[in-house]
Amino acid sequence: MTKSHEDHQEIGSMFNREILNANLQIMTELPFAVIPRDSRLSSQSEDIMAAQVVENMGDLKLKDANSNSKTSAGKTNGINGASKEDGGGSSDDDEDDMEDAAPTNGQAPTEGAAKKKKKRKPRKKKKAGAGANGANAANGQTSPPRVPIAQLFPEGNYPTSEEVAYRNDNTYRTTSEEKRHLDRLNNDFLTDYRHGAEAHRQARQYARKTIKPGMSLTDIANGIEDSVRALVGHQGLEEGDAQIAGMGFPTGLSLNHCAAHYTPNAGNKMVLGQEDVMKVDIGVHVNGRIVDSAFTLAFEPKYDPLLAAVKEATDAGVREAGIDVRMSDIGAAIQEVMESYEVDLNPGKEQPTRVKCIRNLNGHNIDRYRIHGGKSVPIVKGGDQTKMEEGETFAIETFGSTGKGYVHDDMETSHYAKRADAPHVPLRVASAKSLLRSIEKNFGTLPFCRRYLDRLGHEKYLLGLNNLVSSGIVEDYPPLCDVKGSYTAQFEHVSF
Repeated sequence: MTKSHEDHQEIGSMFNREILNANLQIMTELPFAVIPRDSRLSSQSEDIMAAQVVENMGDLKLKDANSNSKTSAGKTNGINGASKEDGGGSSDDDEDDMEDAAPTNGQAPTEGAAKKKKKRKPRKKKKAGAGANGANAANGQTSPPRVPIAQLFPEGNYPTSEEVAYRNDNTYRTTSEEKRHLDRLNNDFLTDYRHGAEAHRQARQYARKTIKPGMSLTDIANGIEDSVRALVGHQGLEEGDAQIAGMGFPTGLSLNHCAAHYTPNAGNKMVLGQEDVMKVDIGVHVNGRIVDSAFTLAFEPKYDPLLAAVKEATDAGVREAGIDVRMSDIGAAIQEVMESYEVDLNPGKEQPTRVKCIRNLNGHNIDRYRIHGGKSVPIVKGGDQTKMEEGETFAIETFGSTGKGYVHDDMETSHYAKRADAPHVPLRVASAKSLLRSIEKNFGTLPFCRRYLDRLGHEKYLLGLNNLVSSGIVEDYPPLCDVKGSYTAQFEHVSF
């Protein structure tokens, strides 16, 4: 907006030289170029300069008002809106940038801007995955895992695992209100499994991160099992405590040609080597609902095709599984994937070896407190026409080998379990009677190993244990091995 010449004269008469001199300091802080006063300036020039002072003072007041308005609005958002931790409001960096902004329009730095800048403090980064209401409760976990899962999820809303949609004739199960209602009735069943699955996941992640060549198998096994017991909140030292929650079976640590059922006994000095291929089989149970999952670790790239073959085959089996699916169809899908891989263990010296399915090792269904329920899931094509049924839980596990693809019993036995159909046999060995009572109270039909008996304080129990095995009351599970010099791998997931 412009002013008339008459207005300029009227305003100029209101200011004298002393007022102009007093306002020179103010003019230096205004966002425009200022001409120093000269004694040779005419009266008319003084009047025009006075008008410019008043006009620009008005602009300054308007800018100050807008600035105060913005500052007030910012404070309101800080109080009534979301805090910066929740993603609302300006960040610390933004505020620092506003404070350090240089004057515009070529103005020289003012006295305030010339002061020493305040040192900027680095912002602490929020941990990834931490959301509102503790959405990622695993962030509160220690290493090694010692915080119980129930404490991380106090409302019992445990994370869900991968859910696969029904296919073909079973699609009505997700569209039928009646079927959804029946599924909700089994919520306790799913809660126990999800509780155990989350404990298994955290223990498995810790194992993958910490297991390194040079560690003893005993230390590895104890580290995993101590983590599982802490995660489910049951140490298993009091009578019956291990049957509430804890280890679903002894941790399997099978090396190289040994495919399954190996865990170190007391005094074992075996150490994991750089060239070893180790199967890590972990079982976790909550109220008898057993989560059975396994993976394979190798530290040399030459074994990668072997591990990839078995992992992809297991994934194919999980995709194929479902209600009314025939076991033979699952086995055919697994074999097709696994035996499409080759492994070159000695490049330039030998021909690549085709990965073979270990045909006499299978997946299986899982009953409550029983790791082997009676049905088998083959990993090769065959004539088994048995179908998966609604409500069953299956462990889909596959084994690949660079050897013959056939295993046999070998090495020292470590795994045992009381038979669910154990006969009532009179026991004449005193140590067998006391040991059986301890097994029934602490494990029931859950598998156990010699280290677990040592942990409970049993001594000189081998005679009694062998007597229970020979009487058909306890089943022993020797390690299962392919030919020496070969390498085996295993991957496993639970499907229900």
